[in-house]
Order: sequence, then structure tokens, then C-alpha cells
Amino acid sequence: MTTYMKIFNERISGLAKGVDETVDSWFLMSSPGPVITVVMLYLLFVLKIGPEYMKNRKPMDLKRVMVLYNAFQVCYSIWMCRTSIQESNVMSSIFSKKCEIVRTREQNLTLYSGAWFYFFSKIIDLLDTTFFVLRKKNNQVSFLHVYHHTITVLFSWGYLKYAPGEQGVIIGILNSGVHIIMYFYYMVAAMGPQYQKYLWWKKYMTSIQLIQFVLILGYMLAVGAKGCNMPKTLTFFFVANTVIFLYLFGNFYRKTYKKNKALEANGSGSGRGMNLAQSALRAAGGMGCMPMQSKVNSNSNNNNNNDCSQFKPYLDLNNNKVKPLKQE
Repeated sequence: MTTYMKIFNERISGLAKGVDETVDSWFLMSSPGPVITVVMLYLLFVLKIGPEYMKNRKPMDLKRVMVLYNAFQVCYSIWMCRTSIQESNVMSSIFSKKCEIVRTREQNLTLYSGAWFYFFSKIIDLLDTTFFVLRKKNNQVSFLHVYHHTITVLFSWGYLKYAPGEQGVIIGILNSGVHIIMYFYYMVAAMGPQYQKYLWWKKYMTSIQLIQFVLILGYMLAVGAKGCNMPKTLTFFFVANTVIFLYLFGNFYRKTYKKNKALEANGSGSGRGMNLAQSALRAAGGMGCMPMQSKVNSNSNNNNNNDCSQFKPYLDLNNNKVKPLKQE
């Protein structure tokens, strides 16, 4: 028993040592324990404790909090994207023969610092799911959503701790760029239904994410083809995880927008509008937003006592309901 404990302690000690002692001294970077604890608490809350706590309570009104949160995310992503491009000399990395740049220790620490801020942004992103739970949007806590947030936290930590390489710089820039667009959309959506007319481009959001994954996959395959001097295990994991994301997001895109088209073709009147609105709630990525809806079919509305042709459905951000909004 003593021998097994000794081996276990040696393995744990080995995991605590990363590629750079300075990085090991940073917040949450000393060993796998702290980040695993954060992830376990996240999963416990969003899958068990949170839903149970909210079960007999009304959804929380988090409109102002969400607007501020998403505005912060936009600014944070802009800063990360800008800093990464300036400090990493990424274009030289892409076109160099072995995909690597010779840097001083100070330059490496600057790059590692950027990777830490990227990792910490993934910790902040866990609030997305927390808001779902507190607003009782449990249907948004899907496998895709939880898997995506969990794996990005763990991987960005492991990347910085054990195998920081040029691959992560490109991926970080692409991901931060997508987050600028995504969180800007969520911010405007959270401001209220009167801003829906500016959100006509919702349907392109998932397409942008899919394009991101295709670019990442292409870059990783190019790295392998060129025989770049980068950790091969890291490259393999990037490729495998990107393929998984492509499948999951692609499947989500097909189900969401194919269903909307089917409802649009077969449905009619206000019932169709309500179905589309409910579908949009599931597709919106979680911030209670929905794409701009077309006018309700006037022919169907002629059969109703009330004139609904001037109204369109919108989603109540706080109560998960569909309500009529007068056309401007």
C-alpha cells in the first residue's frame, strides 16, 4: 500500500511541474487540482444544484447583468485578439519553414501571459451556463453547450501548463474574433425586443463558428503536412477536438435551421410565428435572443377577431414566453 501511495504522490508531483516555473506560480496554474475543482463545481451547479434550487422559483431577472456581462466579453475578446496579433508575430509563424519563431525568455513569458488570459476567459465563459440555470432555461444546457465549455477550460489550461506552442496562438486569435461577434450579438439581444430589427444576421452565427472550425482544422493539417517542429500530441488533440466540434455544431445547425424551414413551409398564421419563436429560443445560443421574424401571414389573420397582422412574436428574456410586439 505504501508503495502505491508513493507512486501516486510521484505522479501528482510530476503533474504539478509544467514547462515554466513562472507559469506554475500563476493563479490556478500550480497543479491540475484547482482547475479540476472549478470544472467539477461548474458541472455540479449547472446539472444538479442549480436546477434543483430554481425548481420552485421564478426565473431571475438578469437583463442588466447580461448586458454588462456581454459588453465586458466583447471588450475582453477585442483586447485578447489585438494583443495576440501584436505580440505573437503570427504571420511569421504561419509562413516560416518550420512554423516557429525564435524568442527570448521575456518574449515567451509575454506569449504565455496571453495564453493565461485566454485560459481565464474560458473560466469566465462558464457564466453563460450559470445564467441559463438562473433564468430557468434548462433546455439550453445541452450536451454541446456543456461539453464545449468544459473541454475548452481543461484544454486551454493543459496547453499553457504542459505544451505551449505556436498552434494555440492561431486558434486563440480565431476564437477571440468569433467571440467578439457572438457576444456583441448577445449583448444587443439582451437589451430588449425593440432591438430585434438589428439582429437579422442571427442565422449566420452558427455558420461563422463552423467556418472557424474549418480554418482551425485546415491550419492543423497544414502544420502536420509541413512537418512543423511542434508537439505532435497537441496537434493531434487539436484536430480530434475540432472534428468533434464540427460534427456537434454542424448537427445543431442542421436540426435548428432545417426545422425552421419546415415550419415556415408547412405552418401558417400566428401559430407558425409562435413555433418559430420557440425554435429560435433554443437556437439562440442561450442569451434569450431570437432572429428577426417575418410578418405574420395576413390571410390567416383575417379569420381572427383581433387584428394581429401588425404584430410579430418576440421572446420575453426573463420569463421564457412568446409575446406579441407591434411592428414599427
